[in-house]
Amino acid sequence: MQIKNRRAQEEMVGFAAIIILVAVIILIFLGFSMRNTNKEVVESYEVESYLEAVLQYTTECEDYLDHLTIKQVIFSCEQEEACQNGEDPCEILESTLGDISSAAWPYGEERPIKGYVLNITVEGRELESIFQGNQTNNRKASSQSFVKSGNQIKLFFEAYY
Repeated sequence: MQIKNRRAQEEMVGFAAIIILVAVIILIFLGFSMRNTNKEVVESYEVESYLEAVLQYTTECEDYLDHLTIKQVIFSCEQEEACQNGEDPCEILESTLGDISSAAWPYGEERPIKGYVLNITVEGRELESIFQGNQTNNRKASSQSFVKSGNQIKLFFEAYY
């Protein structure tokens, strides 16, 4: 009788050892997969939210009441109106968009973002274009369109990763 009990105990110990070995392998696998925390892709909502936020950003261009948003500066630039403080709205648009884009989308070979393009068109005519970094086959894009005085204005942003 003792020989039978001993075999059953040996089989149970062997089974437990196999379960422990499998659990350790799974933990090692999970550890390696969790270690790679670098963000590799751009999410669609990030690109869409970026364009929405850019349009609401307040610039240095002033009118008689207050500082203008990027959206209002686009209208002023398109209509060739000067800011109240004498500055050119197209120059303010270019510098502000360049600063915002480089801060929001840092790019480089060692970064997840490899480059980006931001275009503003009025009725198909390019008003402003900003391109930084490298273009790749992996990209996320979004656009915003609005109409002012019968002219369709379109912002298009594309991030390469």
